[in-house]
Amino acid sequence: MGRVLAIDYGQKRCGIAVSDTLQLIANGLDTIPTANLMSFLENYFQREPVDVVVFGLPRQMNNQESQSMQYIAPFVKRFKEKFPDKKVEFEDERFTSKMAFQTMIDCGLKKKERQNKALIDQVSATIILQSYLENKNYKI
Repeated sequence: MGRVLAIDYGQKRCGIAVSDTLQLIANGLDTIPTANLMSFLENYFQREPVDVVVFGLPRQMNNQESQSMQYIAPFVKRFKEKFPDKKVEFEDERFTSKMAFQTMIDCGLKKKERQNKALIDQVSATIILQSYLENKNYKI
């Protein structure tokens, strides 16, 4: 069984998280400048088997897609063209940045460390992935 990889896509940088091979636990992997994301993924896929790539789905409180989707959709289209063998899924990413920040507080990170936006993006990707894994494993 291959891993599941999650991407918290942003205009400047993307948080990346990956599951274990049993697809049970999410782990933060890295934060990549958005301009380098496709080449990073290409290199990663050559080293590790990945079954599914999960993108955070930005939604507003009324369940409509947020404006961020205008940046994500073109990338996802290019991704599917470049990697047609990879299954693509979306997971609701509402509140993940706030949850990531709170997680960092709960873990005892100092204020200076909590201001690291790259770390927040990576933790957000981990939350998106863990949510996806939990939802997948509890479907009847």
